[in-house]
Amino acid sequence: MEVVLAIVIGVLYATGVYMILRRSLVKLILGLVLLGHASNLFIFTVGRLTRSAPPIIPEGDKVLLPPYSDPLPQALILTAIVIGFGVQAFAIVLLKRTYQTVKTDDFDSITVAHL
Repeated sequence: MEVVLAIVIGVLYATGVYMILRRSLVKLILGLVLLGHASNLFIFTVGRLTRSAPPIIPEGDKVLLPPYSDPLPQALILTAIVIGFGVQAFAIVLLKRTYQTVKTDDFDSITVAHL
């Protein structure tokens, strides 16, 4: 399963970087979204995939015995999702305002600052 996720993560990173290097602002935002998803999957994969082993200490024991799923990567992913959503919302509003002002989303056409 980790090999499949590694391939998916690599494809998402490559596609995200390719989209960011395009000349359109819309493609830039889509590239940011793909990079965010790739980063979340990467953190999830680094935290190891363990099924049916919640990180709960059984009654009577004093320590948690492996194998168990690590809750820290899950907490990091939840935080990254919230931050990524905020960045995406800001970028979409910025795109809308830029398009209203300049009437284009092409980077080469945006040459003058309109106030």
